[in-house]
Amino acid sequence: MEQTKALLKVALRQQALYIPTLQRPCTYQTVDEESIYFVAELVSQGYHVSEELLYAIPLLSAEERELALKNIQEALGLGKGWTPLIRNWKTPVNVKSEDYVMTFFANFFMTGDEVTLPCGHYIPEGTFPLERYNGCPYCSKPFRFEELTLKNQARKRTILQCWTLDDVMKYYNNLLQSKTPLDATQQDSLKTLISYFPLPDAKPAMKETLMLVIDILLERNEPGKAQQFFNSPGEILRYLWYKHTGFVQIISPNTILKRYSRNHEHFRQAHNTSAIARVFSKAFLELRYGRKTGRMVAEWLNAMPQTAEKMCEDMHPKRGMWVRYIRALRLSEFSRRPGFEKLRELLDVFYNERYEVYNGQVQHFRLKKDATATLSLLQQRPGLFARSLFANMLWFGEEPVLNAFAKVINKVPARLVFTLNMYAEDYFTKNNYRTVKPLGGVAKVIAPNRLLQLFSIEELAHMKDGVQELTLTLMKGRFAGMPNNNKTIFIDPLLFKMPLSIGDRSDSIQDLPVALQGTRFPVEGNTVRLFMQWGTGLPAQHLDMDLSCMITYDKVVDHCSFSNMYPVGCQHSGDITTIPDQVGTAEYIDIDLEVLSKENARYVTFVCNAYSNGSMSPNMVIGWMDSANEMEITDEGVAYDPSCVQHQVRIGKGLTKGMVFGVLEIASREIIWLEMPFQGQVVGQMNFKMVQTLLRKLESKLSVGNLLRIKAEAQALEEVAHPSMADEAYTAIWAKDAAAVTQLFID
Repeated sequence: MEQTKALLKVALRQQALYIPTLQRPCTYQTVDEESIYFVAELVSQGYHVSEELLYAIPLLSAEERELALKNIQEALGLGKGWTPLIRNWKTPVNVKSEDYVMTFFANFFMTGDEVTLPCGHYIPEGTFPLERYNGCPYCSKPFRFEELTLKNQARKRTILQCWTLDDVMKYYNNLLQSKTPLDATQQDSLKTLISYFPLPDAKPAMKETLMLVIDILLERNEPGKAQQFFNSPGEILRYLWYKHTGFVQIISPNTILKRYSRNHEHFRQAHNTSAIARVFSKAFLELRYGRKTGRMVAEWLNAMPQTAEKMCEDMHPKRGMWVRYIRALRLSEFSRRPGFEKLRELLDVFYNERYEVYNGQVQHFRLKKDATATLSLLQQRPGLFARSLFANMLWFGEEPVLNAFAKVINKVPARLVFTLNMYAEDYFTKNNYRTVKPLGGVAKVIAPNRLLQLFSIEELAHMKDGVQELTLTLMKGRFAGMPNNNKTIFIDPLLFKMPLSIGDRSDSIQDLPVALQGTRFPVEGNTVRLFMQWGTGLPAQHLDMDLSCMITYDKVVDHCSFSNMYPVGCQHSGDITTIPDQVGTAEYIDIDLEVLSKENARYVTFVCNAYSNGSMSPNMVIGWMDSANEMEITDEGVAYDPSCVQHQVRIGKGLTKGMVFGVLEIASREIIWLEMPFQGQVVGQMNFKMVQTLLRKLESKLSVGNLLRIKAEAQALEEVAHPSMADEAYTAIWAKDAAAVTQLFID
């Protein structure tokens, strides 16, 4: 039953319900009364069922149905605390700064006869209206809680599809062979599936995925089998660092220390614990290994087929980390033992630096402006050539660089080809600032390459056209080279609003049906309700998370937060600084599109922050609701209705202090889902210019629909209006499996 529970969770993320005993072709079952009650419960929680699923539900046992409902309720957060600080918060509370001052002095000079709240504070008469609060208005500590009762307000519901064991296995294989790095949701699903199903014989397509496979092999005590997957010392280092820190990318220790330290800075110097956090972080990153692990790594390195010089070149970019690991793993000691001659040679070459560094050679000839030597070296590593293509075109000129690149472009992975095609226009535009996210860091705005000023607008446009023509020709050629006897294709119109998942590693987990960054959600009603829930399962403590939004006009910027609860067009439910025991708490913001449209607002940016020291609370849930019907609020102020949720995510364990999780375009009435971390304790520290450049980057991405249209043109497939009429049908449900979409990336 544990396996069924896990697979139900994975299937729900793909907008499906897993039926363990179902096999295709399906035999339709009679829909009994119990099945009708089960479907009615799904409807109350915002779901409809497909026809296939309706007739398959009778195959579920009573225990499996109960398990499915519990899984959905857990994903929706029905058992969590959703009570805000202010009761019926749609009606503003008239609180002034003088009320806080009077309360401060009243508590300072309190004699002991006054009646205090459970938190110990005395609220003098004539200040805060206590009947409007579920907690202390002075310290924002909640006392009263309400069971979640709202449901079934939304008219539009998510349609659950039917999943069999074959569908689960197909999704499992897609994750393993994904040609782009997995996001946090996919990683979590893969960890679940990999514990129940056999490991692949073939090496996973991405290094990040490989780390998860190797970890399972070592848990099963099969280090020898893990050896076959390691092709370089860099992959060994990546695994060791992943096991030590939980990061599948090699984020440098200094970056982690800096992020931990800055996350513990505070506006009030008395609360600043950044120095203490840095000390504890250093202790956390300290390497300690036993001899068993040391011998295992020594055997891995000793069995590498490459020469010692080649291995040292691979180790060089992380030389400082390797020095620490060599000491911690006692590799020098193992190198002196019989049978470890390769390891002994490796350490000798490494410490005496008797090796050449490829990147150093490239940079040497590049600085000498030797185009022939530089391009010849880059052709040896097509992937690196692709990543440095734009900069080299500005350095050496368009013609020689593109001609050299054209000779090796067939060896470049498709994801890099698509990236070049998507970002050429953005890069070759003068004065175009760009948003980047350094490894382990936060989003930053960088200035355009200064060499752009040496070229005219026409020359830059020619460079852009040259890159796009070359990449487009290659993409069409790869599709045309695939044998395909099909004649017709269906492309769902929604796929043209869904960008390809390239270069966007999401750190949050989506327990409900997933969406790719950049996906646009149309707003149905006139109100969008943001929500944030945190603290479930934790003991009562001070843990201050903040939900805010930034309202952007043509010339000014406003915000809705704990310090400005009632700006034009927005209402905040009240700031909570202390979580209750185990149940958690919530904050809301209502955004009125009609009012903001009349005020000529352009964007509303959704933001969450950790005001308390440290990063955002793990398992904190953020998202938004929307409904064509008016969304209700209970007398206690609870405003969460699972049937109105349009999108929500769960924060994983990470280094994020502040995050933008969506942007509402007032004119188009669309919400763009994105994930942009920034270093900020409050919403005012978020730079909207970063959001604008990120939106422009997302808009420049090739959509899934446009990629399929390229495929259709290359393979002479005729587009039809309905999936039932097509030999190949690509629907929005299919595209939710981002790993399946990457199978279109032909290498």
